[in-house]
Amino acid sequence: MSSHAPLPGHPAEDPAGLPERHFGGPGNMFLSAADDPRGGLGHTGELAVLAAFLRDQRLTLELKCSGLDADALARRPVPPSNLSLLGLVRHLAHVEQSWFRRILAGQDVPYLYRTEADRDTDFNGAVADPQVVAEAWRTWRAEVANAERYVAAGPDLASSVPHGGKRVTVREVLVHMIEEYARHNGHADLLRERIDGRVGE
Repeated sequence: MSSHAPLPGHPAEDPAGLPERHFGGPGNMFLSAADDPRGGLGHTGELAVLAAFLRDQRLTLELKCSGLDADALARRPVPPSNLSLLGLVRHLAHVEQSWFRRILAGQDVPYLYRTEADRDTDFNGAVADPQVVAEAWRTWRAEVANAERYVAAGPDLASSVPHGGKRVTVREVLVHMIEEYARHNGHADLLRERIDGRVGE
């Protein structure tokens, strides 16, 4: 239970059985500063800054999923949406693969979690099965590692590849990836809060 007082107009014990909101660290933090793996500011050079912000967004997704079992990770607490934390992990593995393998590296590999019959397989297939959870994390981490190797090689941010009838630069891809994670981490904030009440940056 939280030591924080409930928000004005919100009783500590909700009659609908909703979890009480609580922070993991002081202030409005999900974790204490000593336990937070995110690096924050202080990087030099545009590529390093973009890579650091993207890394922190990826770590935020992991933090929002931490300590939950398969049932909680697969829970869809906001009907009729099919969003779940597990679905977000699978979706972002697909996004990492699409941009870094298929588009930037030009690899002809099958899409992750997409079929012609169901283009929402990333979310629809996010079921409460420990093996599905383990596979999702393995896949996501493999795609993140591939992307990090690409960035560590020091690509020219202005270099571009064809995409959708136009050309897209490495810089645009990295900025888009930060945007993609930031958007979905907003979803993760709400999903986690609805599961166990835990909130924070």
